[in-house]
Amino acid sequence: MMTTITRRHVGASLIAMSAAAGASSAVAQARPVYKDPRASIDARIEDLLGRMTLEEKVAQMVGIWEHKGKIQEDNGDFSPAKASQVFPHGLGQISRPSDFRGVKQENIQGGAGAAGAAAGAVNRDPRQTADYINAAQRWAMEKTRLGIPLLMHEEALHGYVARYSTMFPQSIALASTWDPELVEKVFSCAAREMRARGANIALAPVVDVARDPRWGRIEETYGEDPYLVSQISVAAVTGFQGKTLPLAKDKVFVTLKHLTGHGQPESGTNVGPAQISERVLRENFFPPFEACIKAIPVRAVMPSYNEIDGVPSHVNKWLLTDVLRGEWGFQGAATSDYFAIRETITRHKMFETPQDAAVAAVTAGVDVELPDGEYYNHLPALVRAGRVSEEQINTAVRRVLRIKFEGGLFENPYVDAKRADRLTATPDAVALAREAARKAMILLKNDKGLLPLDAGKIKRLAVLGTHARDTPIGGYSEVPRKVVSVLEGLQQEAKGRFTVDYAEAVRITETRIWSKDDVKLVDPAINARLIAEAVEVAKNADVIVMVLGDNEETSREAWADQHLGDRSSLDLLGQQNDLAKAIFDLRKPTVVLLLNGRPLTVNLLAERADALIEGWYLGQETGHAVADVLFGRFNPGGKLPVTIAKDVGQLPIYYNHKPTAHRGYLFGDTRPLYPFGFGLSYTTFEISAPRIASVSVRATETVRIDVDVANTGQRAGDEVVQLYLRDEAASVTRPVLELKRFRRVTLAPGARTTVSFELTAQDLALWNIDMKRVVEPGKFTVLVGPNSVDLKSASFTVTA
Repeated sequence: MMTTITRRHVGASLIAMSAAAGASSAVAQARPVYKDPRASIDARIEDLLGRMTLEEKVAQMVGIWEHKGKIQEDNGDFSPAKASQVFPHGLGQISRPSDFRGVKQENIQGGAGAAGAAAGAVNRDPRQTADYINAAQRWAMEKTRLGIPLLMHEEALHGYVARYSTMFPQSIALASTWDPELVEKVFSCAAREMRARGANIALAPVVDVARDPRWGRIEETYGEDPYLVSQISVAAVTGFQGKTLPLAKDKVFVTLKHLTGHGQPESGTNVGPAQISERVLRENFFPPFEACIKAIPVRAVMPSYNEIDGVPSHVNKWLLTDVLRGEWGFQGAATSDYFAIRETITRHKMFETPQDAAVAAVTAGVDVELPDGEYYNHLPALVRAGRVSEEQINTAVRRVLRIKFEGGLFENPYVDAKRADRLTATPDAVALAREAARKAMILLKNDKGLLPLDAGKIKRLAVLGTHARDTPIGGYSEVPRKVVSVLEGLQQEAKGRFTVDYAEAVRITETRIWSKDDVKLVDPAINARLIAEAVEVAKNADVIVMVLGDNEETSREAWADQHLGDRSSLDLLGQQNDLAKAIFDLRKPTVVLLLNGRPLTVNLLAERADALIEGWYLGQETGHAVADVLFGRFNPGGKLPVTIAKDVGQLPIYYNHKPTAHRGYLFGDTRPLYPFGFGLSYTTFEISAPRIASVSVRATETVRIDVDVANTGQRAGDEVVQLYLRDEAASVTRPVLELKRFRRVTLAPGARTTVSFELTAQDLALWNIDMKRVVEPGKFTVLVGPNSVDLKSASFTVTA
């Protein structure tokens, strides 16, 4: 009896357990794999893809920007009802959610627009952006059939391009620090500010190598050298994204741009054909992209607008499929530049219809069309017509979904809107902006040790120049909480010690709005009056600080025929040289600070100024950083990431030219005004000749090189030890010099250190006649020094 009872209980238990297991299984079956964070990302992608209609797939390949009014209320609030009507199949991403695109400006409450923003535009503040993004994500997650979150992309060239965010020095200035660790910190800060508002992917960094200073976008780059650009780019990507995935909650994905050849356009004009060979691409323009992709799991790359050998990058299958994916192993999404697929018709004149252009772009490997889906919206019909296969669509959508899964967006699509403002422009971010600005400045000249200035010996300081008060911070900028002008920084420095007199002195343009089409130089008669007034002010000064250069209108992206930004001259614009001559003729100690986006042919300043500083655009802490440097609290140690020409007729004048270049000109000079890598200090340094561990190595072995550097002056300071390589004989021509390593070191007076470098086979390799990357036996010369001219050398031999 007892046994019978026990068996009955066991049977009942088994039945109960079976019922529970069945219920658990039913729950598991009810929860799709793609919504299970415990499942592998590949499994989640395939499960979701298998549930999607063709229209839902194509929806993931497009965004919205120009027509954001269709998904917003009149006041700019996101409208779920409108979004469902316009995008019944969902949406891949929203382009620049921080801006009020599609909203009439009279419906917006707020202050004035930024120099880097649309003319007169006011964009969302941190809380408004976070609320907007949360509302859009809630619609995507709860009101679309499959609940796929949105990508939210934003610009972030030198900080998050959004209202009140921290604006750091412009890209070319960041490169001038030669400090990858600092650059990583800068973009880690930018990522934190972006993610706080809900943005999750940056259209940055620009990793183009720039070899023509006439090009207005040179300010967006890290300079002319592929190794320097690679190192700074990897640091920027690491700051934005981190080194591993899934994405941390304070990081954002990057979009490497622009692949490629963008930085040496024909005639120096934006989007001009890149008349360069495959060898030049591989030696100079490919390395930064390859370095980033192989170092970090980059998930987005943006093709360039230009053509190479007759093929625009957006329809270049060799570039986007064979090289990017096949050779480098890129696993992310190729994302179009704004309207670039359209421009294959309107600018490149390749196709007759949007459908033809869409087919070509998808076939080449472009996965996403930005900023809207004007051509990719035709893809469902093109699939049904047999012009595009659904597997091509599946491949593109897999790449987009991978970004969303690796970003954790399915589990964490929202942000705490109440924290967005508190995490913007925090004290540590502002301090970092000041540090970056100080480290970016390059001392080009310092006759008789005028700098640093001694406040105790100054009674009156004259500050001259419109941009000493009205501070340019470069393109792709927004309105930070505070921009400290040079005048303000020096006035704070002067309190209780000396008097600062200001004169506008010279104006460059009537406005300085980056997105304004028409650029008008100021009437020379107005400048003549301002110069005369400045001379009178300067006559009473003990020291003069003159701020000259460019602004956001005179050097910028030329994105349309009516919106130009490239220049045929590199001279100072307007009457700036007239001002300089008049001030120099006073024969008073004069410091010139350049705030500019392109390397300028400042021959007069180089000849007559007592001290000359290249500042580029130094960001929101310009004034404080300039005061720190001028009065010696910080010893400048920046180095040029580009060569500065004496004349536009010298172009191209990048340092790593081939041996037959620069033979000479009748009545001219091939030497630059300032060489690549150049920069002075308030102290002096001695760099030894390189010591090579072994004078003979095999191609597979590393080469160790030691260099001693000593501070031989009276002040602590920074020196950048630069190591160059020359291949003395090869099967194809080689550059006269190639930067291979560098390190910025800080030394106290009298201090000495040894810097060690290791060169690998990749550093010694070349692309041979068969376009294979190989290391050839032969003699190599190692050259080290503080710039690309003042070098000491030693040699070693590579054996087979």
